Amino acid sequence: MSGQRSSGRPGAGALTGRAVVLEAFGEPLALREFPVAEPGDGEIVVAGRYGGVCGTDVHLRQGHLDIPVPLVLGHEGLGRVHALGPGAAADAEGRPLSEGDTVMWASSIACGLCVPCRQYREPTLCENRRTYGVNRPTTQRPGLSGSWGEYIHLQPGTTVVKVPDGVSEPAAMSLACAGPTMVHALYDRRPVRVGETVVVQGSGPVGLAAAALAQLSGAARVVMVGGPEGRLRLAAAAGIGDDHLDIVGGDRDEVLKQVMELTGGRGADLVIECAGVPAAVAQGLRLARRGGAYLIVGQYTDAGDTLLNPHQIVHRQLDVIGSWAFTGAHLVDYLRLLPALSARFDLEALVTSYPLDSVEQALAAVTGGTVMKAVLAVG
Repeated sequence: MSGQRSSGRPGAGALTGRAVVLEAFGEPLALREFPVAEPGDGEIVVAGRYGGVCGTDVHLRQGHLDIPVPLVLGHEGLGRVHALGPGAAADAEGRPLSEGDTVMWASSIACGLCVPCRQYREPTLCENRRTYGVNRPTTQRPGLSGSWGEYIHLQPGTTVVKVPDGVSEPAAMSLACAGPTMVHALYDRRPVRVGETVVVQGSGPVGLAAAALAQLSGAARVVMVGGPEGRLRLAAAAGIGDDHLDIVGGDRDEVLKQVMELTGGRGADLVIECAGVPAAVAQGLRLARRGGAYLIVGQYTDAGDTLLNPHQIVHRQLDVIGSWAFTGAHLVDYLRLLPALSARFDLEALVTSYPLDSVEQALAAVTGGTVMKAVLAVG
């Protein structure tokens, strides 16, 4: 940490922390220093340990989403409680919180008042959702509202959960955003049923979370279709997925033929799109069996239109389902599952760590697909 604790009053010796700031889209990121304010009612100041680098961060940096700047980036993180404000005495499961506890937090706070929150029972669709590292600019208090910093100031209403004993910090970070995203998709939207054959499109963190959770849920076979080849090898070495097919470096038609053969010639009971590539949707529709389901998760940002044949939906009588983001409840479930996930799969092997001042290198690695899960070691 860059600053030193004083009495908390502003001036020389007051605590400060460095953070990565997006000041202009498409421009180099800046490393800035901020004062660390004392937590108010219901607030928690966390000393960061890791800030996850997600594919969404690449899109944010490029201006693909309408967000305010300047902004401390980072919507997934893990750290240790630095200071607790009045009323912030327990985590989301009612366990007492103390300084030094290792915690994770949900990236978003739903308003609880808009139509989706109150009538649709869909807080993921909240019209006024406030998200760390996405729409909390440094011009609003507190400035440290992203995980790519040495401290983060968590607001009242944030879902904060202790990391289970025995789970390493890198293992917890391996699926920090992807895990709860897929908990939402596979719990609330379309569960995996025992004995089903599942095809996962995409071999990034979201695809690996989908495959791992499908295996824990009792899928008979999980076929991963993705690339580049190095990511598939890493997934296989970690024990995630049963079959691993490279559609990025291989012959597309031959790979799709292999998928059909592996699913008995009929297609999968459930196909989960985690690729984030619009063209993958048309392919995925053809990989599901008649009467099966197609669950679309990877199209979080608008990457453009794609051509598809709607006859494939009707002829196959498919359930086509979308799933967007996650809530604090899904983070709680992810953390409950972490001991089982880390016992079965080598989650630590998925993580590559970078120092805070190497953020551009981390983003380049994520953009190029040369690492599975990049994290910034912020503390």
